[in-house]
Amino acid sequence: MIIGKLTAKAQTTIPRAVRLALGLQPGDEVVWEIDGDQVILTRAQPAVDPFVGNFSSFTEWASDADCAAFDRQ
Repeated sequence: MIIGKLTAKAQTTIPRAVRLALGLQPGDEVVWEIDGDQVILTRAQPAVDPFVGNFSSFTEWASDADCAAFDRQ
């Protein structure tokens, strides 16, 4: 069991053992999930942008001139 404390500003440090177990580095995002009287901490997964690599759905911008302008052929 790992025990921590809250500061006067309700902040805490994620213990080294937890950071190592989750592979956390400075700047990484974490997710806090409340499950009854427990909290589950996980490493946040990068957000998936539905538009990245999916410009084929924008057929009005799929002309040869558009592809040339954006260097995508």
